[in-house]
Amino acid sequence: MRTFDLVVIGAGSGLNISSAAAERGLKVAVVEKGPMGGTCLNRGCIPSKIIIRSAEVAELIRKSRLFGINSRISSIMFGKIISRASGIVDKDSKKIEQGMKLDKNVTLFKKEAKFVAERTLKVGSEVIKGNKVIVAAGTRPLIPKIDGLEGSGYITSDEALRLKKQPKSMTIIGGGYIAAELAHFYGALGTKISIIQRGRMLVPNEDEEISRRFTESFRKKHHVFTEHHGEKVAKKKNKFIVTLKNGKSGKKIASEQLLIAVGRIPNTDTLNVKKGNIETDERGFIKTNGYLETSAKNVWAFGDIAGKFLFKHSANLEAQCVYNNAVLGRKLRVDYTAMPHAVFSSPQIAGVGLRERDLIQKKIHYAVGKFPYTKSGMGLALQDNEGFVKILVDKKTRKILGCHILGTEASTLIHEVVVAMKANLTVDAISDAVHIHPALSEVVQRAVRNIEW
Repeated sequence: MRTFDLVVIGAGSGLNISSAAAERGLKVAVVEKGPMGGTCLNRGCIPSKIIIRSAEVAELIRKSRLFGINSRISSIMFGKIISRASGIVDKDSKKIEQGMKLDKNVTLFKKEAKFVAERTLKVGSEVIKGNKVIVAAGTRPLIPKIDGLEGSGYITSDEALRLKKQPKSMTIIGGGYIAAELAHFYGALGTKISIIQRGRMLVPNEDEEISRRFTESFRKKHHVFTEHHGEKVAKKKNKFIVTLKNGKSGKKIASEQLLIAVGRIPNTDTLNVKKGNIETDERGFIKTNGYLETSAKNVWAFGDIAGKFLFKHSANLEAQCVYNNAVLGRKLRVDYTAMPHAVFSSPQIAGVGLRERDLIQKKIHYAVGKFPYTKSGMGLALQDNEGFVKILVDKKTRKILGCHILGTEASTLIHEVVVAMKANLTVDAISDAVHIHPALSEVVQRAVRNIEW
């Protein structure tokens, strides 16, 4: 049995720690059966945003008449769109692996691992142990129990990012951010989309007003079946037949492809973390404290498998914390203040802080400010009739409690608010700052100035 100073399970944000630890002279083992770079690089945020850019171009071309230009799409080179994204991420992943192999302080184990004892793993046929262990093994797509689904040939987001041929029609079971982004990509390129969502609205974790407006927008482009669930899946003549139910009534949807996007589950079961004395919660995520320590001594966990925030940027923040605590021997708490997120669909969504329903539940006295894009110079130029900003503020302190944006470049606009919240500033910092006119960022300032105290 080989023993290492540090064992890192997962080659996503875990690489931030393994490479830094190796630079300090520690003997490090990295355990990752898949390609280097983790979910974000290989099966998530990077390839999805590359292909979504093609969807944005297609959507803009279709809207060109609004701007006095007649244009049309003569063809969609679907294979080229997918191969461009796959080529970029595969090249980056291989480059990371090559770099690791050149590092004398790093040993890469490209095999499946399972805990067999505390800080001890069986990797393939070999058993290794770490004086310290970091678990950053991520999640995988959740597959619901639907009659006939198993063996039907359905796809998840993993396969959806690498399909060789564009389907003419697609049914998506699920209504969260993954479903929204992939519906936008395929739909903008011409695939007929049907979405089956159990809840009343799509992207239900957003502020309710954002969810409602987004659902209304998606209904204009796609077939959206809210408050429905998939009851049965069948395959007839190369078509998926999904039987969906809403109470007692039901209907059937036929499509060339079926995408399952109902959420993700942690890889704690495949790792057999309980053998490592690592406790999990009722959903299977690893329990951690404010220092990202687990129930096992000298074992830390972070990223998606710890279930706090399932974002790459939050994993990077947590990796920095774990590095300080596990490698440098400091005792630092992770600070999630002003953790933002975005949904790169159409319309785009971004949010930070509390939602209005959170404030009501917590009985916090708050004020609301809203502003539509079309009442700003740039919003009018863009003809974004759906975009708006909603900001939530503490009535007493004037501190920002949350901000939610629907519309063009929402993921960029939110950062002004993120910085203000992180710096613990009042909304006056945004209101008083000079904003370039007619830049789109004026919509944030005007939402602040519209707060009804």
